[in-house]
Amino acid sequence: MNLLIKNGHVINPASRLDERADVLVENGRVARIEADIETEADRVIDAAGCFVMPGFIDMHVHLRDPGFEHKETVETGCRAAARGGFTTILAMPNTKPVADHPDVVDYVHNKARSAGLVNVIQVGAVTKGQQGKELSDIEGMVRAGSLAISEDGKSVMNAMLYREAMARAAELGIVVLAHCEDRDLVNGGVVNADAHAEKLGLKGITNSVEDVIVARDILLSHETGARLHLCHCSTRDSVKMVRQAKADKVKVTAEVCPHHFTLTSADIPEIDPFVDPESKVSYEAVADTNYKMNPPLRTAEDVRALREGLRDDIMDVIATDHAPHTSDEKNTSMNDAPFGIVGLETAASLTYTELVLKGYLTPMQMAEKMSYNPAAIIGIDKGNIEPGKAADIVIFDPEAHYTIDKNEFVSKGKNTPFDGRKVTGKVCMTIVDGHIVYEDDAQPQRGTKKDK
Repeated sequence: MNLLIKNGHVINPASRLDERADVLVENGRVARIEADIETEADRVIDAAGCFVMPGFIDMHVHLRDPGFEHKETVETGCRAAARGGFTTILAMPNTKPVADHPDVVDYVHNKARSAGLVNVIQVGAVTKGQQGKELSDIEGMVRAGSLAISEDGKSVMNAMLYREAMARAAELGIVVLAHCEDRDLVNGGVVNADAHAEKLGLKGITNSVEDVIVARDILLSHETGARLHLCHCSTRDSVKMVRQAKADKVKVTAEVCPHHFTLTSADIPEIDPFVDPESKVSYEAVADTNYKMNPPLRTAEDVRALREGLRDDIMDVIATDHAPHTSDEKNTSMNDAPFGIVGLETAASLTYTELVLKGYLTPMQMAEKMSYNPAAIIGIDKGNIEPGKAADIVIFDPEAHYTIDKNEFVSKGKNTPFDGRKVTGKVCMTIVDGHIVYEDDAQPQRGTKKDK
């Protein structure tokens, strides 16, 4: 199908294009970007008032498949990605079995191809079974298409073994995605260690849990020459250390998630105490587990540092850490509920609302951090819609206002703290290799079908 996208505001970081133009897509590739293109097309799309950007790339997604398909599948995760404007996603390896072998990589890639929605790159585990004792078949997984390794969900606490993994990654030219968490320092914590945690009667997670491993991993990256990407950074000192590492020419990049640059620990609401009408026994108030994620929501000072780090291009990427769980799993106490929230279907709107409209990012920076930079870090020919490139495109309406409704999510996971939140900016259409994989039916009709 050939597409003609008319009247949009094209934002393409690779060429620094930032102006109104038409985009012609032919045979799955961008053919022309010019003003007022007049030609026949199978579909003419009126993108007046909308941004036309390279499709978003999420470096941090939990598809839960294989092994946890009750939470998410490759197909449902891909549908959620398409609805959120993502055309390429990286799947984390903490599945069952763990993605520590080429066979698991092949399984996920084959399921993604069968779904025919978005591009999926399976990340390989650093160690076998994510047990932290023996390195995985990293070379085999790279041959199968893995472009990164990660122990996401935990850190490799054996620094010598992790150093060996980094050295191997450097030799193979792949990136190391680091979940920075000192397992011993967590000490049973479930929320940020602050006055709000004390009020809720919950054990806290200190900033040092993240910061100690950030420092260690930066030092190991510098020593081995490995390309290090720090996942879901949440603390002010993480930003400071990334800033210094870049000044020292260490090969380090970093990501921030929308929940970490939007919410603070003080936003975690209490649920009213339950009073048994028979015994009049009052149970203590508990916190909403949709606000439980790892790393946890931090303080206003941390949020400010993350936003400024993104603004100053110290923090390179906006990723979701999309982590679906069932309602039954989340419908328990804060101590017992699993960590994690979903994010694929809300990331773009939250980024525009919280960062662009508040002056921290320009629309060009939004496209850089959600598309161009991730592509460059991973080393894929994406994040660029110059003529000749694959037509992975998102059309985003910056004037649309809506209220997030978890019941409209196509992800199996509905675990979000943003249900009911009013936002500005909405994905209207997602195009992968020239095929429309998502179109917002709630939007006014923006195009008409036209025969050649």
